[in-house]
Amino acid sequence: MSAHSMALLVRLLPLALSLALGPGASLAGPARSPYQLVLQHSRLRGRQHGPNVCAVQKLIGTNKKYFTNCKQWYQRKICGKSTVISYECCPGYEKVPGEKGCPAALPLSNLYETLGVVGSTTTQLYTDRTEKLRPEMEGPGSFTIFAPSNEAWASLSAEVLDSLVSNVNIELLNALRYHMVDRRVLTDELKHGMALTSMYQNSNIQIHHYPNGIITVNCARLLKADHHATNGVVHLIDKVISITTNNIQQIIEIEDIFETLRAAVAASGLNTQLEGDGPFTLLAPTNEAFEKIPAETLNRILGDPEALRALVQQPDQSPVHIGRLASDAVECFLQPAGPTLAPEVSLQWALTSPLSCRPPDLLHNHILKTAMCAEAIIAGMSVETLEGTTLEVGCSGDKLTINGKPIISTKDILATNGVIHLIDELLIPDSAKTLFELATESDVSTAIDLYRQAGLGTHLSGNERLTLLAPLNSVFKDGTPPIDTHTKNLLLNHVIKDQLASKYLYHGQTLDTLAGQKLRVFVYRNSLCIENSCIAAHDKRGRYGTLFTMDRVLTPPMGTVMDILKGDSRFSMLVAAIQTAGLTETLNREGVYTVFAPTDEAFKAMEPEELNKLLGNAKELASVLKYHIGDEILVSGGIGALVRLKSLQGDKLEVSSKNNAVCVNKEPVAEADIMATNGVVYAISSVLQPPANRPQERGDELADSAFEIFKQASAFSRVRCLPGLPLA
Repeated sequence: MSAHSMALLVRLLPLALSLALGPGASLAGPARSPYQLVLQHSRLRGRQHGPNVCAVQKLIGTNKKYFTNCKQWYQRKICGKSTVISYECCPGYEKVPGEKGCPAALPLSNLYETLGVVGSTTTQLYTDRTEKLRPEMEGPGSFTIFAPSNEAWASLSAEVLDSLVSNVNIELLNALRYHMVDRRVLTDELKHGMALTSMYQNSNIQIHHYPNGIITVNCARLLKADHHATNGVVHLIDKVISITTNNIQQIIEIEDIFETLRAAVAASGLNTQLEGDGPFTLLAPTNEAFEKIPAETLNRILGDPEALRALVQQPDQSPVHIGRLASDAVECFLQPAGPTLAPEVSLQWALTSPLSCRPPDLLHNHILKTAMCAEAIIAGMSVETLEGTTLEVGCSGDKLTINGKPIISTKDILATNGVIHLIDELLIPDSAKTLFELATESDVSTAIDLYRQAGLGTHLSGNERLTLLAPLNSVFKDGTPPIDTHTKNLLLNHVIKDQLASKYLYHGQTLDTLAGQKLRVFVYRNSLCIENSCIAAHDKRGRYGTLFTMDRVLTPPMGTVMDILKGDSRFSMLVAAIQTAGLTETLNREGVYTVFAPTDEAFKAMEPEELNKLLGNAKELASVLKYHIGDEILVSGGIGALVRLKSLQGDKLEVSSKNNAVCVNKEPVAEADIMATNGVVYAISSVLQPPANRPQERGDELADSAFEIFKQASAFSRVRCLPGLPLA
């Protein structure tokens, strides 16, 4: 092989290797775990500062640091709090004076000396105090130590610390040995839900490795991982961990704060499940949380036969268990006190009555199907409960949130089969709530106040099968309408006589309201609308009713397109033109039209010569007017950026929407979504011209009355539709 060929091969070899290994891979091997992927991203973000430099996000005002993933990098936030980016040596590397980055690999030393390198000098100090551990850490072997940081030791209570240091060769030695494993374990081996056997009485250490790259050890977060030593590996963690011997059920039975929960779990038959392998997260209501339940809410759920039937019909129950549930249901209904309990005894009755007399799946809604340690939550995530519902678990600063509410009072009570967080509010599932309860917890409270003021609240709290179309609070930013007959009728037209799910609605479907009105469903590419109002959020399905959050107040159709135009003084000249062109019957009959209706001012804005020419030819007038009529219903919420709408004339109209301004052929719409039974009307301030308006033979002359209306038109300057131009 020639020298030139050899040189070319040397240059191409790294490229060939990188292509073979794939994106994100290196000669050291591909990143195989979420932690390694996040570390790799931190390396990429820090590479401009030199070799082996990692970008680290530090939470402002704290000492908390995180390797950054892509999402965190751009948001610059952890738990909603701002971070600053710093650049540090990646694990296992150090700086060299005068050179860029961190080019030098840390020299390997024994475990004891490596503790000092990673910032766990307090662990070194306590290791020195024991007689046996330092020689072991300095001697031959293969160990892993999860070493608490200096801050972790300092955060221990004085009582706990005193108990450790007062008996160094038993208590302190045992505590340190519990942080150790008698083999080398790197992060790629730390799998979610696994247990490692510690060097203290073979007690288990629980490992959780989350998709966001966070790794926890007994719910303590790994701060610096994979620091190699000659006789093992050191991982720095943010807490001193303690041995866990009880499962979730045993903890519930021991702690006084769970007195009511203990009775509820026993009554629900969940004991066995909470003693099982898991892992689970129990969002455990305190005694006070149970006391907050309104008596009427509890009594309503307890006296609900359909809820009991749903419980009996759970698909995973054996025939024997179903039979027992059915018997319990009969026993429940034979208890006359059930649905009409006094408030002070309702909860006690619920916890001591037969299984099917109690709220179905209420406690299932408090149990997550995975173990979620607090340190793993750095942003919002959706987690499924045993009931099958989804809870949004997030954080706000140091507080954990459930569905956006900071109701977790105590975090990370560790059990052998999961973790417990205390909550001070019961999580009643949507499936057990009334429409009123669903709406109160959503961004539609203004609309709910209107129903209450109008005396229509019983529709939202009863057992009618209904769907509420509730406008967002922002819709009422300029104030709410007065409560009168018209408003009451409008509110009733926002309630559909059936419990619907938006995913089953179809284009052209008609819905009946409590006010006797028929509403139409329109399905567009990116929106689902009922008349002029479009659904703005996911459905909330309650016990009897479903909540649709809407983007505006709904306008029921009142009359045909022709009725709308005749009843509005702005369109008197258009009405005359329609009558002259012979289109009255078209706009009165059943159909699906979108009419861009020029106002009187639009006609007056035309040049007199141009107007007279148009009015002098009935055929041309009909053609121009048909160009203003689309052959389908298009409400403003279905427009998106640009829609090309075929007109009755044959050419297409270009309808666009930007910054809440609607334009047709770049002309601004003065008013949108005037709903008719056979279409929708848009008021426009100009007369649209077809793209190819060919000269035609003059037809019949206009009637005198129509001609008199039009000849009054005077020149009026037009306004073009510019991006962001607000509606008039």
